[in-house]
Amino acid sequence: MDISLLAMLCVTAIAAIRIRDLFAVTMLFGIYSFLTATFFLSLDAIDVAFTEAAVGAGITTVLMLATLRLTGRYERKPKHNIFIPLIVVSITGAALVYGTLDAPLLGDPNAPAQQHVSPRYIEESPKEIGIPNMVTSVLASYRGYDTLGETFVIFCAGLAVIIILGIQDSGEVHPGRSAIGDQLVLRVVVKVLLPFILLFALYVQLHGDYGAGGGFQAGIIFASGFILYDLVFGEGDARLIIPPTFLKRMAALGVLLYASVGLYSLFNGKAFLDYSALSDNPTSAQHIGIFLVELGVGITVFSVALTIFFAFSGRAQITVKTDRRPPL
Repeated sequence: MDISLLAMLCVTAIAAIRIRDLFAVTMLFGIYSFLTATFFLSLDAIDVAFTEAAVGAGITTVLMLATLRLTGRYERKPKHNIFIPLIVVSITGAALVYGTLDAPLLGDPNAPAQQHVSPRYIEESPKEIGIPNMVTSVLASYRGYDTLGETFVIFCAGLAVIIILGIQDSGEVHPGRSAIGDQLVLRVVVKVLLPFILLFALYVQLHGDYGAGGGFQAGIIFASGFILYDLVFGEGDARLIIPPTFLKRMAALGVLLYASVGLYSLFNGKAFLDYSALSDNPTSAQHIGIFLVELGVGITVFSVALTIFFAFSGRAQITVKTDRRPPL
């Protein structure tokens, strides 16, 4: 199974490198992400597979297509010598392979991680955190500092896109034509599916303590639902529902909500992000703290993802010289 997935990943990567049709390359990248998610699933890394499927195969593909609409479909023929990049990549790949020679084998019980970190989480997490999903325990509690930093990085990425591309945020937003034209069947289907997509996002957000999911995956699913609405009903309609200005404030609100949990702990004489300040019951305190920080992550991820899509989809097409010949 793993060898077959690895072979398909290699074939997909080589095809993406060789093809000059950027639309086909984008589709191949989506397939590559889906295969990667399947590979993670075979390794029982459910949360990572969920994230890869939602981000890599889902919203990233849509954002690349939105970018492709601005630049053109076919890649220009490179003017430089192709052997120099090939040599650089080969040397880099060889260095990476050499660096993994001393790494322990996959699943080796004598690996340092299996001897030090993993037993600590496996044995103590159910008692200290009190939730079944150990991944959520690690990310939202034990490694709360890291997750806060990752949330801030996502927020900064949204700010960078807004600064570079700009985004329409005036109150005068008019309904616009759908990106795929007037498709009555799609409109009806999306109207039926959209409530279930948003409901599933809520489930992923609130069920992250007990199964795969959490704020990151939920935020992406929420954003995907509104992006689907935008593609079918038009950008103007989507902006009337969620104005870009509102998204900017929500992105900041998510980071502030996460950080506020830590500040509240400090004001109560505890360490930063020490959830015991939230309740006298240690287990209840962990549940409350994880719920609040995961909510902050979900709000920020949703707002930034949708903001980036609005920034790309709201720009006029850029006129560039592209090679219009079909790919070889």
